[in-house]
Amino acid sequence: MPLSEQEQRLLDEMERHLMRNDADVVSASSGGGLSYRNVVYGTILVLAGIGALIVGVAMQLIVVGVLGFLAMIAGVIVAVTPAKRVGPEPERADRRPAATRTSASFMDRMNDRWDRRQEGR
Repeated sequence: MPLSEQEQRLLDEMERHLMRNDADVVSASSGGGLSYRNVVYGTILVLAGIGALIVGVAMQLIVVGVLGFLAMIAGVIVAVTPAKRVGPEPERADRRPAATRTSASFMDRMNDRWDRRQEGR
């Protein structure tokens, strides 16, 4: 059963309000993310640190053990560091947050699909 015009306008208004007020939450959670390269480098560094720690303990060389431990900590930090953007973000004419733009275009596509589907009946 299709929505009336009033219901459709109310739904559109609610979507715009939600996207406008919650865009900062969406954009904050969609930041960098983990980089595969950083995870690999961090894992290698942690394994090297474990090896140095074991060698330091086995040979009773405190300095090597401490350096191994520090390498392990550095590896974990490298692994969980979010990915950096490779360049400045290109200037866009649309000043809305990215999440709002993609959601709006997604909703537009869904509405178009719905309209085409209703016309086919």
